[in-house]
Amino acid sequence: MKAEIHPDYREVLFHDVSCDFKFVTRSTIQTRETATHEGKEYPLIKIEVSSESHPFFTGQHKIVDTAGRVEKFRQKFGKVGSKTAVANA
Repeated sequence: MKAEIHPDYREVLFHDVSCDFKFVTRSTIQTRETATHEGKEYPLIKIEVSSESHPFFTGQHKIVDTAGRVEKFRQKFGKVGSKTAVANA
């Protein structure tokens, strides 16, 4: 293989901010932040969804309403367009 053409493949800390879950895996993703996990410092990537918080893996369904999009959809289409139950309704 040619030298200096491949990205740096190293251990990276991923932090799921929705449920405060952290895991270390290898990646080439670039980041400016670092964090300490289990006594070792890693490059940090913040994510919103992981296997710990995704409804498919947790078995819990919830709608994350960002900027009122879900409510706007319901006003436009009413109950005809949505087959998803509202969480905590």
